Amino acid sequence: MSDERTALVTGASSGIGVAIAVELGRLGWRVGLGARRVDRLEETAAAVSDAGGTAFASPLDVTDAGSVAACFAAVDAELGPVDALVNNAGIATPGWLHRAAPDAIKREVETNLLGPILTSQILIAALRERGDRGDIVFITSDATRHARPRMATYTATKAGLEALAHSVALECEGTGIRSTVVRVGPTLSEFGFDWPMDELEDLMTYWPRFGLQRHGGVLEPEAIARAVAMVLTAPPGVRFDTVEVQPEAPVDDDRTAQIIERPPARTGE
Repeated sequence: MSDERTALVTGASSGIGVAIAVELGRLGWRVGLGARRVDRLEETAAAVSDAGGTAFASPLDVTDAGSVAACFAAVDAELGPVDALVNNAGIATPGWLHRAAPDAIKREVETNLLGPILTSQILIAALRERGDRGDIVFITSDATRHARPRMATYTATKAGLEALAHSVALECEGTGIRSTVVRVGPTLSEFGFDWPMDELEDLMTYWPRFGLQRHGGVLEPEAIARAVAMVLTAPPGVRFDTVEVQPEAPVDDDRTAQIIERPPARTGE
């Protein structure tokens, strides 16, 4: 693989996706940007260009196989064949499972799990056909290690995503195609900003009883981006299996200030 590569980042319209795209731009890479909010992608593209990369924005609905294929084709035509994929797009709907709307559950499963299956399938097939090395990074959540009540579907889909990543790693042994999980702790982003505030505040007092959200430390999206860049720039012959990124607890953290104005969100589009 050359030092200047072509990557596709899903969920690149906000938060962690933007930070990852910009970080890859700093490497001088060509970066394809995919998301449903195309208007926001233009902002990301400008930031990638300012960082030193070359960007191309394409509409992408990861739940639609036709949209996924069209996005890959557009990025390949504009920037060259994709050899690095960052599966970042994700959503969550908080609440008790027994009260969840079936349509919301379906959308969450399709976005968080079906989408990465569809995108990974296309890249693996293309890399195998070309005989090229490549990388697939799956952005998951520490909910896979510590299940989050009242986010049951999100937890299940992220656990499934890690299982997918490990299966892909085994299927691709000996091909030069690397599959890596980047597991994310509490991170500031726009993910969850459309949740009802009373629900968020309730969760921030509810989760600590299970040992979750023990302190007010949160990550900036750039911390996740640096972890992704580390994975993607590892030399041939080196593969990271799982990289978990967690915030350090604030020194002298005031435990009474657990609920902040906007609770820390997780990964998202």
